[in-house]
Order: sequence, then C-alpha cells, then structure tokens
Amino acid sequence: MDIALDLGTANARLRVNNNENAIDQPSVIAYNKDDKVILAVGDEAYEMLGRTSAKINVVFPLEGGVIAESGLVEELVNIFMAEVCTSRVVMPRVVACIPGEITEVEKRAIVGAISSFGVRRVLLIEAAKAAAFGSGRDIMSPHGVMIVDMGAGTVDIAVMSLGGMSVSKTIKTAGNRMDEEIIKYVRRKHGLIIGKAMARSCKEAIACAAEANEDKTFRLKGRDSLRGLPRAMEVNAVEMQEAIADITTIIINAIIDVLEDTPPELLGDIQMDGIMLTGGLAQLDGMKERLEKETGITVHIAPDPADCVVAGCFKATEFIEEAESQRSTLNPLMTVY
Repeated sequence: MDIALDLGTANARLRVNNNENAIDQPSVIAYNKDDKVILAVGDEAYEMLGRTSAKINVVFPLEGGVIAESGLVEELVNIFMAEVCTSRVVMPRVVACIPGEITEVEKRAIVGAISSFGVRRVLLIEAAKAAAFGSGRDIMSPHGVMIVDMGAGTVDIAVMSLGGMSVSKTIKTAGNRMDEEIIKYVRRKHGLIIGKAMARSCKEAIACAAEANEDKTFRLKGRDSLRGLPRAMEVNAVEMQEAIADITTIIINAIIDVLEDTPPELLGDIQMDGIMLTGGLAQLDGMKERLEKETGITVHIAPDPADCVVAGCFKATEFIEEAESQRSTLNPLMTVY
C-alpha cells in the first residue's frame, strides 16, 4: 500500500488512490493541558479554535511547513494514518512533501513523525516538484517548468528541468502571515480584535492582490478593543488589499528574484509555457493578474490548486521502486528512509 501525504501548515491531505483524498482536514489538534490527552484533530479541532476553556489548548503543530511540536505532529499523523490504514498486516510506503529549503534535522523530524505510525518506507519530495506533477507539468524532460506553490506556511518557487531543480527559493511569508496582517490592520484601524479563523475567512472571501472591488464586503465579529464588548462591522476589499499589500509584494519580488537567476534557455521555455500557480493561496483574487503585470509572463492557475501537492505525491509513488534500488539518476524522489 502506497500513501501520498501532504502535511501542510494549515491542512493535512492523504491520498491512497488517484481520484480523491482519503483525508483532507486542517492540521490542527486539541488537547487537555493537564494530562496532554488528545481531545480532537482536524475538522473537529478546528471548530474548537478560539472557543475552548482554559484547560484545553488548540494548536497548529506545524509552522512554515516544518514541525514546531514533534509530539503533537506524531499524534496527528497517527490518527490520520489509522483512518486510512484499516489493516496493519501490510506496512505502507509513504511519499511526503517537504518545503524546498529545510535542514537535515527538520527533514528527519518529519520522517520521524511519519515513521512513528509504523511504515515500511518514507520517501520525501520537494513541494514544488510534487505541485508540478499534480498540475500536469512534465518536469522529467529537458524543458524548463516554473512552479509557484503558495500555501499557508511557505511559498515554494522553483524552475525545474530533467527531474531536478535549476533555481529555487522558499519564503515563509505566505497565507498565515496575511491572516496576521489582517488581524493587526483591523485592530489598528477599527479597534476590533478578531481571531485567526475570522481573519482567514475574511481573506478567502474578499482579500485581493490587485485592483479591489469596493463593493465586496465581509462582516467581521470580534471584541471592541476599548470597551471589551462584542462588536460586528463590515470591511471592504479595498481595506483588505491594503492590509495584505506588504505580503503580496514580498511574494511577487521573490518570484522575480528566481526569474532573474534562471538560465536564459530555461527562461525561454517559461516565457513560452507560462508560470503555474498551485496551492490554496493561488486562488487569492488578483494574484494571477498582478503577477502577469509585474513579470510580463502568462500565469496559469492549476485546476484544484490546493490538491496539486498531494496529487503529485501520489504520482511520485511510481518512482518508489527506482528510488529504493537507485536505478535512475533522474528520480524526483529524495532520500529513502
């Protein structure tokens, strides 16, 4: 049994066949502070976010695509894997994605969390490579492909050819940072304190990276910073564009930096084929148009962009045998653990 795992900062996705995800839930876990007993994970834990008593803690145990709290990540992985692996007779092989620029210690932390369930093999693949596979791009040929995988914790930017990275860059300024900026903006400008879940909902509903529509509004609910009482108000898309402007600029500049470092031959391929956006943040209003304006290159958004990485991880399971035997130097998978 082969399992594809996208253990993201905001969402965890597991796939055991090529059609649909067996698991697609938030990477969040709730536990009792006193005895550390796990109370809920995924969707159930996300519903508890910001609504718990003082005895219960609800956290996202991954930050920037890497493990922040190893024990909680192991619990999260074990619970999700147990839902997929109903039989323990055959130990599964797992292909998991990682950000492009992480240390060996961070890699081993991810492998350790997955191995704690009891698996036969853990194979790693960079998120950008997996996203390219999942979006339908061919990275095994001598032809330049540019992928920008925009998630909650990281933005992975890569130019690939012949199964490897030619130029790549990973920044930890992504969707979660936008949520934080929205929280700060609303408190500073309107004196309203809102939570992360409310900020994320607002971002998904009306935030924009380019020209915003003033008529698009979202109703925020929170606590008045002066009186401490409940208050609701409406904000428009123009305000949200202003709130996330610095973050979108950082992302655009990082993409331009990668283009500037790309060899001319591969740059010609990218000019012809365009840039492919994947990840949940690729759906941000105006991001495609803003990037096209800044780079002069056609930009495409992959079908089902949020699922591209896990779909690519599953396609990469085809290379497991080669990776285990080290028969091919063009194998997109990394070290076998």
